[in-house]
Amino acid sequence: MTEIEQLQEQLRKQEKLASLGMLSAGIAHEIQNPLNFVINFSKMSSSLIDDLSAIVDDNKDKLPEADREDLADIMMGLKENMKQIKDSGERAVSIIRGILLVSRGKENEFVPSDVRNIVQEYVRLSYHAMRANHQGFNVTINEQYQEDLPMMMVIPQDLSRAVLNLMNNACYAVWHKTQTAGDDYNPELDISVAAENGNLIISIADNGEGMSEEVQQRLFENFFTTKPIGLGTGLGMSITRDIVENKHGGKLTFTSTEGQGTTFTISIPIKR
Repeated sequence: MTEIEQLQEQLRKQEKLASLGMLSAGIAHEIQNPLNFVINFSKMSSSLIDDLSAIVDDNKDKLPEADREDLADIMMGLKENMKQIKDSGERAVSIIRGILLVSRGKENEFVPSDVRNIVQEYVRLSYHAMRANHQGFNVTINEQYQEDLPMMMVIPQDLSRAVLNLMNNACYAVWHKTQTAGDDYNPELDISVAAENGNLIISIADNGEGMSEEVQQRLFENFFTTKPIGLGTGLGMSITRDIVENKHGGKLTFTSTEGQGTTFTISIPIKR
């Protein structure tokens, strides 16, 4: 009866997640339009500042030197502010497009994808989600991305889910260790993406609490979790392995030392 109740609870959670996914896609779509206005008007404002600068230059003989210098400083500041607004808006649009890609993607459909961008976005999403749910959480994230990675044929909504699952576990591992470790403990994550010998290699390593031999043996069992009730479904690792190995024909491996940390490695044959 306990197992049945646990399964029922997991199903309820999955239904909530599915509804939340649909809601998130709708919100993301609605937010994208005003963000486009913000970006476009920042570009227009930057152009107007250029026009103003030209007018000031044409009439510099009519202005005192102190006023010209003040105007130049003000216009430079406005120009930089407009650039920051445009860059931030474009980054927000990029995140939203990623969310929409995940929600709209056809099941098991391989499409040309920027894997580097997928990993970067979901590393950040996981980090900010952890900060939102665990007050005071912080971690140093060291990222290494190969610069010349080509577009690759992957199932983006599934690959992003796999990265998110591994990142969530890594963040939780270092957070949980901070609850008992001393002040000299500095939580760190090492993220890398590279192409090696015809394979895409994604590595996510943490210096968290690591896993015992028993946990390592049961890691991919459905509904097995070491997290408290309400924080883990016990499905994340089995889903991740299915995404990597069955859907992408790759391999998911890990190494872990109890008390020291864990490294997960995704290896997927490159399809262009």
